[in-house]
Amino acid sequence: MSTLLTDLPGLTLPDPTNAPRCFQLDRRTFLQLFGGGLLVCLSDAPGLAQESGRAFGGRQQVPSDVSAWIHVAADNRISVFTGKVEVGQNIRTSLAQLVAEELAVPFDAITMVMGDTDLTPWDAGTFGSQTTPQMGPRLRTMAAAARQTLVDMAAKRWSCDAAALIVANGKITAPNANQSLTYGELTKGEKLVANVSGNVPLTPAKDWKIAGTPVPKANGRDFVTGKHQYPSDIALPGMMFGKIVRPQGYNATLDSIDTTAAEKMPGVKLVRDGDFIGLVAPDAWTAEQALASIKSKWNVAAGQPSNQTIFDYLKANSNSNSEAPRGGSRANAEAAPAATAAPSPGAIDLAQSYTVQYIAHAPLEPRAAVAQWDATGKLTVWTGTQRPFGVKDELVAAFHIDPSKVRVIQPDMGSGYGGKHTGEAAVEAARLAKAAGQPVKLVWTREEEFTWAYFRPAGLMELKASVQHDGTLASWEHHNYNSGNAGLPTPYNVTSPVTEYHASKSPLRIGSYRALASTANHFARESFMDELAHSVGMDPLAFRLKNLTEPRLLACLNAAADKFGWANAKSTPTRGFGIACGMEKGGHTATCAEVAIDPATKKVKIVRVVQAWESGAVVNPDGLRNQNMGAIVQGIGGALFEAILFGDGHIQNPHFEGYRLPRFSDTPQVEIVLIDRKDIASAGAGETGLVCLAPAVGNAIFAATGARLRNMPMAPDTAVPGIAPSEFKA
Repeated sequence: MSTLLTDLPGLTLPDPTNAPRCFQLDRRTFLQLFGGGLLVCLSDAPGLAQESGRAFGGRQQVPSDVSAWIHVAADNRISVFTGKVEVGQNIRTSLAQLVAEELAVPFDAITMVMGDTDLTPWDAGTFGSQTTPQMGPRLRTMAAAARQTLVDMAAKRWSCDAAALIVANGKITAPNANQSLTYGELTKGEKLVANVSGNVPLTPAKDWKIAGTPVPKANGRDFVTGKHQYPSDIALPGMMFGKIVRPQGYNATLDSIDTTAAEKMPGVKLVRDGDFIGLVAPDAWTAEQALASIKSKWNVAAGQPSNQTIFDYLKANSNSNSEAPRGGSRANAEAAPAATAAPSPGAIDLAQSYTVQYIAHAPLEPRAAVAQWDATGKLTVWTGTQRPFGVKDELVAAFHIDPSKVRVIQPDMGSGYGGKHTGEAAVEAARLAKAAGQPVKLVWTREEEFTWAYFRPAGLMELKASVQHDGTLASWEHHNYNSGNAGLPTPYNVTSPVTEYHASKSPLRIGSYRALASTANHFARESFMDELAHSVGMDPLAFRLKNLTEPRLLACLNAAADKFGWANAKSTPTRGFGIACGMEKGGHTATCAEVAIDPATKKVKIVRVVQAWESGAVVNPDGLRNQNMGAIVQGIGGALFEAILFGDGHIQNPHFEGYRLPRFSDTPQVEIVLIDRKDIASAGAGETGLVCLAPAVGNAIFAATGARLRNMPMAPDTAVPGIAPSEFKA
C-alpha cells in the first residue's frame, strides 16, 4: 500500500533499524574497542579552501581539545585520524608512510581512519593538491611528538637519559640493550594527551627509510578483488531505494504532475515537500519503474545559451570587478581590469584567443548516498565526497539540527576529480529517509550525473604579447573569462605582465575540476608561446629557455627534452613534436608530445608522451609516477574530444555513448621523469600533472600540419557546435 508523506520537518519517526555496529562507532566507542593508548593533539587553523575562484565553507579552528590525531593502542596497533579522504590519489599510503617514518614503526602498523566527521578532526576538504603540503607536515609533527613522549616515558621508567635510548620498529630499547618496551607496553591502555606547541624536529627527507620509497598501495588488494565497498555498495537492514523527480531542463518550472500510477505500486512511498519530489521503494527496480510512471510537465525557459554562442556570452556577461589572480612571482595581481600591456617599439606584436568547452567529471561512480536517522534523531550519511565536513554543514543547514546530530562517513569512492565537493545526493537521501522512517540509498543515474552535477567551466582566454627579434619577450597580457585564475600568472621573464581573471555569468553550473583553470590557462599560454617562437623563427624549446630563469621549471624542461630526444625530433607532415611547461600548487612540470597524423583521414593519434615532474621531496615514487600517468590519460580527453553539448536549457549528450572519453586505444607510450628534491618540502601532485598535455599536443599538431588549433577539444570525433572542424594542411 502506498503512502503520501508531506510536511517533512514535522514527521514523527518510528525507530529505524540500526545499522551494523561497524558503521556506528563514535569516537569513544572506537577507542574502547581498540584499547587505550596515547593521544597527541595539535591546534591548527587550516586555510580557506579556494576552488574556481570562490570559497567553500568558512575558516574553522581545530579545537584544542580534539586530541585524536594519533592513537597508540595497548596491543601496538596505531590509528591515524584525518579528515582528508582517499579518492584514488593514494594519500592513504603516502600519509601512512610519513607517520610511520616519524613514529619509527613499520608501515603495516598504521591504520588510516579518514573522512569520518565523528572520528576525525575538522578538515576543509581534499582538493587543491593540499593534502601532502598541509596534512603531511601536520601528521609528521604529531607522530614525532608522540615518539618523543614515548621515549620520555621510557626514560622516566628506567631513570636514564632519554637521548641515549634507541627507537626502532615501535620499540624503545635501553642503551645496554638489556631491556626494551613496545609502545603498547608503555601506554598500558592509558589515555595520554600531549599538547604540542612550537617546532618539533622532523626527520630530514635525505634520511627517510619508509617515506621516499615505493610502498605498495594500502588496501590495494581489496580494490582489485572487489572486496572494497564504495558508497553505492553500502547496504543497511530495512533499507529503501530512492529516486528524485528532476526538471526537464535548466531554469524550468513545474506546470503539472501526476503521481497516481506511482502511488499504486506496492511498497512505493511518495515524498513531496515544496519543489522537492521524490519516492522510495523496497528495491531499485521498483523505484525506477515508479519514477518512470510519473507524468510531469515543465516549462523550460527559452533563449538559453548554447555551444554556438557561449564564448561571446561569457565575455559579454563578465564581471568588471574581476578577481585578481593568486600566486606567481611575476603576476601583476594589482592591475586594473582596463590595463593593457604596452607594445615595444620594433618588436613583433601578436594577439590570439583560445577557448575551452565545458566538460564533465564523468566519475566511475556517480553521486551516491545512504542515509539513516536513528531513534535519537541523529542522522548518519555514507556518501562519496571530497568534503565530508562540508557535506555535514549542508545537512545541518537543510534540516536545522545541531551539528552533533549529523555524521558523514566517506567510504573510498569511485573517483571525484574535483566533482564531488557538494552533497546533493546526501541531502536528497536524508530527506527521503526522514520521510520514510527507514534508511534510504540514493544513487544518481549516469544521465543525472551528466546533467545536474557541476562542470569544469568553459573559458575564453585572450592573449597579447610583443617579442623582440632576438626572441626576448617585451610585453605580456593574458585575460581569462569565466574558467578561473588557477595557473594564470606567467612564469616567463617579462616586465609588468598583465594577467587578469574576469568572472562571468555561466549558463551551466560550474565548479572544481582536477587542476581547475590551470589547464585552460596553460593551454592558452603555452600555445601562444609556441606561436611567438615561430613568429621569430626560434625553436620552441630554445625560445622558452631564453625567457625563463625559474630554476625548478628549467630543470623540468631540460629533463623532459633530454629524455624525449628533442634535439633529434624533426617534424614531418605526418609526425609532429611539441613541448610545453608550467607550474602550479608547488608542482613543476614539462611535457613533450609526439603525434601521428593519418594522411588520409587527418585524424590525430598521440604516440608518445614524456613528462618531467618535480614537487619537492618524493614521498612515494610509484604513487607519484601513477599520478602523472593518470593525469596525462585524463588530459587526453579534454585536449582532443571531451565537450558538453548544450542548448535551449538541455544537455544534449548526457550519456557515455555521446560523450567521448579516452580509451585504451588512445593511450600513448608514457614516460615519467621524476626529479626528487629532498632539499625542498613535498608538494601535492594530484592536479598539475595534466595541464601541459593539451598545449604540447596542439604544438605537435602545428609542427606537423601548420594548422594551429586554439580550441579545446582540438580534434573531436563528432562536431561540436562553435568549433570549426579540424582541417590540417598536408
